[in-house]
Amino acid sequence: MRLSVIGCGYLGAVHAAAMASIGHEVIGIDVDAAKIESLSRGEAPFFEPGLTDILEAGIASGNLRFTTDISEAHGAAVHFVGVGTPQRKDGYAADLTYVDAAFDALVPWLSPGDVVAGKSTVPVGTAARLASVVSPTGATLVWNPEFLREGWAVQDTIDPDRLVVGVPTDDSGSRAADVLREVYHPAVAKGTPFLVTDYATAELVKVAANAFLATKISFINAMAEIAEVTGADVTQLADAIGHDARIGRRFLGAGIGFGGGCLPKDIRAFSARAEELGRGESVAFLREVDAINLRRRDRAVDLVVAALGGSVFKKNVTVLGAAFKPHSDDVRDSPALDVAVRLRGLGAWVTVTDPEAIANAERLHPQLNFVADRDEALRGADAVVVVTEWDEYRRDLAPTHAASLVASPVVIDGRNCLDAAAWRAAGWTYYGMGRP
Repeated sequence: MRLSVIGCGYLGAVHAAAMASIGHEVIGIDVDAAKIESLSRGEAPFFEPGLTDILEAGIASGNLRFTTDISEAHGAAVHFVGVGTPQRKDGYAADLTYVDAAFDALVPWLSPGDVVAGKSTVPVGTAARLASVVSPTGATLVWNPEFLREGWAVQDTIDPDRLVVGVPTDDSGSRAADVLREVYHPAVAKGTPFLVTDYATAELVKVAANAFLATKISFINAMAEIAEVTGADVTQLADAIGHDARIGRRFLGAGIGFGGGCLPKDIRAFSARAEELGRGESVAFLREVDAINLRRRDRAVDLVVAALGGSVFKKNVTVLGAAFKPHSDDVRDSPALDVAVRLRGLGAWVTVTDPEAIANAERLHPQLNFVADRDEALRGADAVVVVTEWDEYRRDLAPTHAASLVASPVVIDGRNCLDAAAWRAAGWTYYGMGRP
């Protein structure tokens, strides 16, 4: 099937390459000429495991092309729209400028019978509004939210855990759902749940999922705050309650909290939309979820200050990690970078290292010292702060080796990802988040 993908950022580039890898003919379209040139060479403009391989394969096979010319969308049977919805500068609401611009640009090139599949994370009610823009062309709008995990996005696109398609209530909706089943035929054939809903439900599925995950993370971080004043160990607490099948252990890792380009802005936009709908009280708890999350960054900084005797002024602090999570170079709303910047503001000499995110981090915060080599970054440190749980830090870094490099063996484990007993046995003063 011939598909177009409008918007070739993180979501769109992965979706285009993944659809080509399962046999579709795909044209990826974006207004950013530099991005299109990079993708056309088979080079991903961001780090995502496995993406370069399927990009190169798709281009070599002829199934995948990229262009800045929106007219090349004409003739595709399905048009996926996956542009960004950042937080507005004047508040918490989502900025739909890019979504509206993408639909305005696409509409002249639609034909009767086409399916337009929105994938962007949008406030509930957006699809119904955009349907009135699409329907005069004879095309049908569906909403097909993505559920990608950075670092696993290729797998999540090709082999998703569920597919959700919001459709109109008339006969065109049933036909459009069948078209999406054909698009995702490998996943459908293996029994992946394919849920057909109305527009509003499909929009809510995405934001509700993100709100739940954010709440679960902030819940365990709230327990970490209690553990810190009672002497309890939040990691043991998480293990114990995680054995309850109704709760589960995933996303119960206490630490410096969540970040990235999705969870923070999505829960804020959800709160803002609920207020607009007159139901702000229904998700008022999300404001506290956000507040708890931000407090954990403060706590990490406080631990470093306390570990260094009450002041970090002119101290050498090494920060292990810049990306908001491992297997990514994304530094948007990164707790890791936030901690590094706050320490720098308190007068510390801060050295940051990361396997993939240094270039992005340095563009945002040139005041920090960036070093690519982990061991070089550790050399002479008065304190080490682990803020992104890359394998290079949590698994591959031997505490005895690290101790031989630093000036003072003090470690603050911002992700509770280190073996505290092993580090203490190697002579380190170890501080965890919600751990005695």
